[in-house]
Amino acid sequence: MRTHSFLTVLFWSSVFYVVHVMPSQKRTNKHSHSEWITGLSENDGKTLHRTKRGWMWNQFFLLEEYTGPDTQYVGKLHTDQDKGDGNLKYILTGDGAGSLFIIDENTGDIHAAKKLDREEKSLYVLRAKAIDRKTGRQVEPESEFIIKIHDINDNEPKFTKDMYTASIPEMSGVGTSVIQVTATDADDANYGNSAKVVYSILQGQPYFSVDPDTGIIKTALPDMSRENREQYQVVIQAKDMGGQMGGLSGTTTVNITLTDVNDNPPRFPQSSYQFSSPESAPPGTPLGRIKANDPDVGENAEIEYSISNGDGSDMFDIITDKDTQEGIITVKKHLDFEKKVVYTLKVEARNTHPDPRFLQLGPFKDTAFVKISVEDIDEPPVFSRPWYLIEVDEDAKEGSIIGQVVAQDPDIAKNAIKYSVDRHTDLDRIFNIYSGNGSLFLSKPLDREETPWHNITVIATEINNPKQSSQIPVFIRILDINDHAPEFANYYETFVCENAKAGQLIQTVSAIDKDQPPRGHKFFFELVPEFAVHPNFSVVDNKDNTAGIMTRRNGYSRSKTNTYLLPIIIFDNDYPIQSSTGTLTIRVCACDSRGNMQSCSAEALLLPAGLSTGALVAILLCIIILLILVVLFTALKRQRKKEPLIISKDDVRDNIVTYNDEGGGEEDTQAFDIGTLRNPEAREESKMRRDVIPETIFQIRRTAPLWENIDVQDFIHRRLKENDTDPAAPPYDSLATYAYEGNDSIANSLSSLESLTTEGNQDYDYLSDWGPRFKKLADMYGGEDSDRD
Repeated sequence: MRTHSFLTVLFWSSVFYVVHVMPSQKRTNKHSHSEWITGLSENDGKTLHRTKRGWMWNQFFLLEEYTGPDTQYVGKLHTDQDKGDGNLKYILTGDGAGSLFIIDENTGDIHAAKKLDREEKSLYVLRAKAIDRKTGRQVEPESEFIIKIHDINDNEPKFTKDMYTASIPEMSGVGTSVIQVTATDADDANYGNSAKVVYSILQGQPYFSVDPDTGIIKTALPDMSRENREQYQVVIQAKDMGGQMGGLSGTTTVNITLTDVNDNPPRFPQSSYQFSSPESAPPGTPLGRIKANDPDVGENAEIEYSISNGDGSDMFDIITDKDTQEGIITVKKHLDFEKKVVYTLKVEARNTHPDPRFLQLGPFKDTAFVKISVEDIDEPPVFSRPWYLIEVDEDAKEGSIIGQVVAQDPDIAKNAIKYSVDRHTDLDRIFNIYSGNGSLFLSKPLDREETPWHNITVIATEINNPKQSSQIPVFIRILDINDHAPEFANYYETFVCENAKAGQLIQTVSAIDKDQPPRGHKFFFELVPEFAVHPNFSVVDNKDNTAGIMTRRNGYSRSKTNTYLLPIIIFDNDYPIQSSTGTLTIRVCACDSRGNMQSCSAEALLLPAGLSTGALVAILLCIIILLILVVLFTALKRQRKKEPLIISKDDVRDNIVTYNDEGGGEEDTQAFDIGTLRNPEAREESKMRRDVIPETIFQIRRTAPLWENIDVQDFIHRRLKENDTDPAAPPYDSLATYAYEGNDSIANSLSSLESLTTEGNQDYDYLSDWGPRFKKLADMYGGEDSDRD
């Protein structure tokens, strides 16, 4: 190797230059330069002349990294114009001239002043010229030459990364590619083998191998298991010179990780497990955890647990903890120590993501048996039902039994039970219970219309252990009996128009009943029998729990009767039948042609009209003023002197003198003040009669002021006696009345004198509205269609 390098240096160190010598008779300084430049004659191109250069040289070659004691000789520049007398001067310009490359201006020798590196610059372009020292003229034209740096193997291969990371699934086959590594060499690839790199593995055998040319790392062993070994460190070497001795090399490290595949089924570490649970554990209570081991990781190690068989599959359940991959056994239903003490479960664990490539390794599941023991505890009493519904008639007698609740101790001891009612749910203490057998009975009467449902709570307690108690809701429904009569649903304000026709509907009435019969309400309406003989109105049952009030005649007189009272009987259809009588008040009103009410009686107009407070006050003031005027007029009339009533000479015995001053009566406190009758100051002094001569003159004696203690009858007798002694009084056969009827007499005036002024027959239908006292009179004068009240 050393011999080869020396010969190479020696060969490229030789400098060759060729001097083209022309015949002396033809070569002159005058023509040589011009002819070298032109090269061709311009004489029509018929004769061509080639002019040889005065000087030339080959391109130079230089080895890099020269380490000799002297400067490295590059070559020599020389022209045939140089006579050796030192008259010419050589000048070098271009890349590195004067710094890297130095020329001897007298001899033209070129040397490299410094050590060169091909990897920094592999080619230098320089220009040379020869100048006459005396004239300063170029004896030769400037020419360009190249110095090439020849490569030596001074760079080792370098990898693109100091460390590589790769992964490959476990259980991969031999020859599976893992990763490719790449190394580069800065030496010249076109010169020798300095840049030819060969890859080899220094560490990582026998698991991996590397392709010497491409640097691809591959698996070298089959079925490498991640569970056995997960991480591998492989060292790769890259060597130049085609891997021969003397070549330079570089290394890199490749960290290879085996990724997991689901090649391992789950396995229980033991074949059976044992747990215990108190019988009072509510559903959902966890009892314990079991776990099947799976050496895989990630989703390959995910396990799903289930109960595949066993006598406790209905009583227990198992769920999977996704974080720990454990199976949690929980209570599914309430346990009962008295029924079953031990349960056995067969639990199965299987992978949720099996790999089809490894199913031939066997089933990816495992089973284990779980034994669960139930522990006995002292339980509270248990009722035979979750709740009780008791129905009782509302007329049930006090002390009668309405139902029974039953509870027992579920433990083997079967302790005795006592019952009680939670008084917070029965504040009125309507119900009670026999503590020994749980029979419920009434302590107070029931009323369905007041409370149709009673919700009470019954408590059952163990006698030997009062802490053990339980309670149950008891819903008591009160069954209805027909103990209420139907009645009008509303208060009806009914009116009939004076111009109403027979058969006209004036009101529709409905009824309500506090009872609730099982088949629903059914009401019947009819008139009271006394009013059904000659009714002014009729009742038509609509068969839908309503009735229509119809007129029976044409026209109604408000002046005769402004209000009718119509009693109606309402029946229900339950047993026993209940009925009630409701009175409908019908007012007679004036209506327009369309039947719209316009006005009724004064009272009816005042109340429903909705007058404002100011209007009512104004009406009252008017009434008061009117009463004051009446009182003043009466007082002035009494102060006037009374004249004889009869002045004519006719027989006064046939004359009738009426005093049509009935007064207000005891009930009328507005129209007339009865105190006036009892005021002795209002009486006039007794005078002698002027029309006759009395046989005896009675002296009127004033009495003590005790008028307020005299009743009206005594007062009238006194006034009658005074009238007899009054000379201005009417004759003896005249009629003087002192009647006291009161205000708002429904009889009005009974005088038959007014009947003479009426035309046609008098309508005495109103006599039927006066009540039983006038029944006889109504029968004598009343018509066929009168009502009786």
